[in-house]
Amino acid sequence: MASKSSRGPIDLPGFFADLVRCETRLYNALNDRLRERHGIVTSQFEFLRFLRDHPGSRVADLATEFAIGIGATSKGIDRLEKQAWVIRRTNPSDRRSSLLDLTATGLQLVEAAEATFTETLAELTADVLGGPSGPAAARFLSELRSVLERDRIGLPTG
Repeated sequence: MASKSSRGPIDLPGFFADLVRCETRLYNALNDRLRERHGIVTSQFEFLRFLRDHPGSRVADLATEFAIGIGATSKGIDRLEKQAWVIRRTNPSDRRSSLLDLTATGLQLVEAAEATFTETLAELTADVLGGPSGPAAARFLSELRSVLERDRIGLPTG
């Protein structure tokens, strides 16, 4: 908690450590709950939710959204396809890429997992986000993400 500051300059290394550790702990807790209840992990849930909300996306679209490499994204989709949660179909405007869609089973899974995800995240963050600084914290993270995405900062290379 080194980044706490009540008027002085923010300790940026401490802020970064807090930000990363919070993300890691939340991600791990969500992984555990999703694995326990649905047999998937957070990254799989996020891919499935993205495809539910953006049917007909390409692997490159997911890679851009999650700021990860094409190879890692493709391997993740391969795993979802092997479980029969996602199907690939030929992209009529570019035969070099595929369009991705959820199967009926994939849609059922993401709907069930979303309830678990939301419930767990609410449990884990209620004390802080429900407090007086919660809305400001949420706005700050949203604004920071928007700036990083707008300026294309942190995209994988290669």
